[in-house]
Amino acid sequence: MNLTAKTRAGETKGINNKIRRDGNIPAVIYASGNPGASIEINGPEFHAVLRSIKKGHLSTTIFTLELAGKKTKAIVKGIQYHRTSYDIIHLDFEELNDSVPVTLKVPIECEGASDCVGIKLGGSMRQIIRNLKVECLPKDIPSQFTLGIHELKIRQSKRLSDIAMPKGIKPVATTDEVVVVIAKR
Repeated sequence: MNLTAKTRAGETKGINNKIRRDGNIPAVIYASGNPGASIEINGPEFHAVLRSIKKGHLSTTIFTLELAGKKTKAIVKGIQYHRTSYDIIHLDFEELNDSVPVTLKVPIECEGASDCVGIKLGGSMRQIIRNLKVECLPKDIPSQFTLGIHELKIRQSKRLSDIAMPKGIKPVATTDEVVVVIAKR
């Protein structure tokens, strides 16, 4: 996903408000060992990309920021919204370095609900954990983890340990926590 960025003239409230009035988004890009660089992201481009990303997958989306003729790969680490209008007012990016591990939240998708034995018998699926925090190299970032629930009966559950971890990905959380349970109605 490509985004156009440019260096911000300053960090005052007036400058940030002018950037927002122009339809752009003030942002900061952090790189390991360096202080954050203040930038401004093209607002219409970011909103178009945001509409094309599946719900919950922003944290695993790798962006290519074009800044002063240089292309930088980065992920969104933080997003701030206006309290009442829910407009995006600020973004935090983390620059990706091929040799430095990154920590991020990966969405967990449950599949097989339509074939689930427990749901067919009148139970309901309750997903308790929706994201798993992992550490991995940028080349190993998964888009999501898939957990099959079709064989679960009422009062049965699946844990984080039931998720197949690809090579190079290390979970930060303990793996004995329950992800999904088929509850009795």
